[in-house]
Amino acid sequence: MTSYSLSRRQLLVSSGAAALTASPLFVSAQGAWPAKPLRLVVPFAPGGSSEIVARAVAGEMAKTIGQNVFVDNKPGAAGNIAMQEVANSTDEHTLILGHIGTLAVNPYIFPKLPYDAARDFVPVSLLSKVPSLYVVHPDLPVKNLKEFVAYAKAKPGQLNYGSAGNGSAGHLAFEYVKMVSETFMLHVPYRGTGPMLTDLMAGRLQAASVGAPALLPFIKAGKLRCIATGTAQRLPQLPDVPTVAEQGYKGFEMTQWYGLLAPSKWPKANIAKLEAEAVKAARGSIVKERLANDTALAVGSSAAEFDAFIKAEQARWKPVIARAQIKPEGA
Repeated sequence: MTSYSLSRRQLLVSSGAAALTASPLFVSAQGAWPAKPLRLVVPFAPGGSSEIVARAVAGEMAKTIGQNVFVDNKPGAAGNIAMQEVANSTDEHTLILGHIGTLAVNPYIFPKLPYDAARDFVPVSLLSKVPSLYVVHPDLPVKNLKEFVAYAKAKPGQLNYGSAGNGSAGHLAFEYVKMVSETFMLHVPYRGTGPMLTDLMAGRLQAASVGAPALLPFIKAGKLRCIATGTAQRLPQLPDVPTVAEQGYKGFEMTQWYGLLAPSKWPKANIAKLEAEAVKAARGSIVKERLANDTALAVGSSAAEFDAFIKAEQARWKPVIARAQIKPEGA
């Protein structure tokens, strides 16, 4: 009798534990994450290198992280609107694509930001580096950077170049060329690469510097002419285009970069899981091949490596911004 009663109690306890474990309440209490689709905010308009990198990595992460990862473009205010929104998010499922502009430039061109890059965000992984290309409208009578500089000097202030916004990578790249070549051109900032390229191909602008992935199709189609690459060596996709350094500006190198950031208030376990999934996706063959086809380099760094990289980029660009006196729009 005693033996039967004990077995019955054990059975009841075991059944109750199994039912509790299977319930949604128990799963939630155990901290299963992600519990819903992840929203990857891209702080620029569609059509640029940022979207190409974001969609490539998000697609692969969605295969293994347990939820869909969807890309949401939120342009405006040099990325500040999106950065503020994600910094203030509380759902623990909203992250952001960090960029040279929002992390290494905006802190030095805005007197006051609605976010603190170091305090409000945690670096997760450097996903990709993208070579910068210098392009002109094909009607411009120049074939390379040397000819472009000579043409600009003959027409001071008469050429317009566009960028994705004040302090963007394209803005920095062209300001550097202006500085070293002692030329004067007018800067026209846009709310993203896509709308800027539309005006460039329509002839309303004469030149721009943009990440290679967004430009290659238009270069191949003859809608834009590439006059120089910002890379240390020539690109396999553009073997006949010399680098900026080859054309008289020794040591020049300019790349854009993109990395994953999460709000700093996220639980450490969730950030660690996100880091592992992002690194796995960025280092995987599918993302590597996808980005290589667009002349972008997949990285997939650790969180610590990305943190050190951001600090080094901030130290690199702070003096350049000060020398060029780059100010935010409307300032």
